[in-house]
Order: sequence, then C-alpha cells, then structure tokens
Amino acid sequence: MPVAVGARIAAAAPKGWSVTVVKADTDSFGDGAQTPSAESMQAIVDAEAYLGFGMPMPLYAAARQLKWIHSATAGVASILSPEVLASHVIITNSAGLYGPPIAEHVLGGVIYLLRAFDVAGTLQREARWDTSVFATPAARVREISECRVLVLGAGGIGSEVARRFTMLGAEVTGIRRNVSKGIPEGFTRVVGLPEADAELTRADILVLAAPLTEHTRTFLNAERLSLLPEGAIVCNVARGALLDEVALIAALERGRLRGAVLDVFVLEPLASDSPLWHFPQVLLTPHVAGVSPRRFWDRLTTLFLDNWARYCSGEPLRNLVDQQAGY
Repeated sequence: MPVAVGARIAAAAPKGWSVTVVKADTDSFGDGAQTPSAESMQAIVDAEAYLGFGMPMPLYAAARQLKWIHSATAGVASILSPEVLASHVIITNSAGLYGPPIAEHVLGGVIYLLRAFDVAGTLQREARWDTSVFATPAARVREISECRVLVLGAGGIGSEVARRFTMLGAEVTGIRRNVSKGIPEGFTRVVGLPEADAELTRADILVLAAPLTEHTRTFLNAERLSLLPEGAIVCNVARGALLDEVALIAALERGRLRGAVLDVFVLEPLASDSPLWHFPQVLLTPHVAGVSPRRFWDRLTTLFLDNWARYCSGEPLRNLVDQQAGY
C-alpha cells in the first residue's frame, strides 16, 4: 500500500478509532497472502475492522474482537472457512473495482487473436513477409461486430466486459445465477445457468468472469468446450478452477479453438512444464489483469472509507458478501 493511502485512511478515522498500518510486505495477487507477517499477527489481536488482500486463516484465528473484514480482492472463496461462516463477522469485498482494467485486458487479448497478432508475431520473429496467411482459416481474422460474446458472470467485471464489446458492435449475452436481478448495461440479454449449454453453441467468444463457487467450479469442462463453435476464443479472468485446463489443452491441440486468453490458473504460479506456455495461440499473463496502479488505490480507499462511515452509522454496507452464495 502506498504511504499516502495509509495516511489518508488514518486521517479519515472516525472519532474513537485508531488505525494501524502494517508496513511488512505481503502478497496482493490472487486471493492474497496465506502466510501473515508477524506485524499483522500482532496488530490483528484487538482489531475490530480489517482491510487487506484476503484474510489468511492464521490471522483470523488470532483476531479476538474482529467484526468486519474488507478484502481488497474481488474473490473471497479462500476467506469463507467453516470458522468464518459460523461466526458473525461481516465480509465486504472489492468487486467492481477491478472491472475496468480487467475488461480492457479481455478486450486487448481478444483483439490480439481476432487480428491474428499471434501470427504476425511469429512472422516477425522469423523476419518473414507473408500477407497470404491472414486471409486463411489458419489466422481466422474477424471483426468484433461479427462475434457473439458470452460472459459467465454479470457482476462488476462481467458488466464492464459487456459494455466494451457492445460498444464495438458485438452481441453480448450474460449468464448469471440470479436472473431476477435484471439485465446490466452492456448485455443484450441474460440467462440462467440451466441455459448455459445452449448459449455455448453460439458463442464465438467466451469470457469467464464469475466468482468461484460450487456452481461455477470447472464450469468449462471437456463437454462444454466441445459445444463451442469451431474457432471460438476462450478467456479466463476469474479463477483458474472455473476451467478444466487438461480439457482446454486437448482442445487447443486439436485446433478446434482459435485460441485462449488466460490470466488465472488452477495452480499459481503456473508450472514451468505446463503445455499452456508453448501454444502460440494462447496469450498468457500471470494473474495481472486487474493491475491498475494509478486508479486502484483511489477506488479502494473511496469504497473503504464510505463503508467505514456506513459501518459506524449502522447503514447497509456496499459490496456485502453473501457468505452462503460465496460472493
């Protein structure tokens, strides 16, 4: 955390509150650090509220007066242990804060494949001028407005993805657990999980942007991958476990897919011997789609301070996690 952010939070403390800013390094990627620093362990003992990347279970176990956890991550699956679920601790997350950078990451990755920049990169490395390949099925060059986009997850990230593709002329369908919440901006339509398989057969681009829950774990398995049209593009910017990596590798080897944009993996770091490293049609990044150094901290601080005021006044908190649903 930048020093200025800690200072801003401390300066905004309501009357009667004190703030401890932990200076020890931590891991802010994925679900956050799973091994807390000694400084954190000491500070958490009498804390009522906690702000950090995830909540390591040893840290939670050391907390004696904890009532509110705010995670700077969007996903909170690793926080929802049986002990936490059995407690009365309130959990809020940072869903929505990551929407703009992740949506731009998805859009950039899809354009990379639709415009055959992977093919261009190969030609460049070989110092070879070949215009003919770009009009062949090997390159599968298309415009975004030709494509049907299917987004699993119609929350903050999914909605930002949908808005961008819609503005570029694509037809965008969302899949969400609770369709009664309506159709967010950017989506042409939204369907429930039972309709997912039928939608997959029409999806030129599939974006996984949903929380990891019992309903979404291994959503994209071998059977569902086979439902995608020839030449489809798969993007995963949610959690690695939403996708069967072995089945994806098999589909890529068969040439059924145009390619994949992958930012998250079942095990992170991705093993150095994973075949995913070596597919030219796979754009692979190390769980950094949400990185936005200039904008993230301002968004996070604004959300946290607003929620802190709400917490003190007894108002409903923003981004309150439904602990039973898992997000």
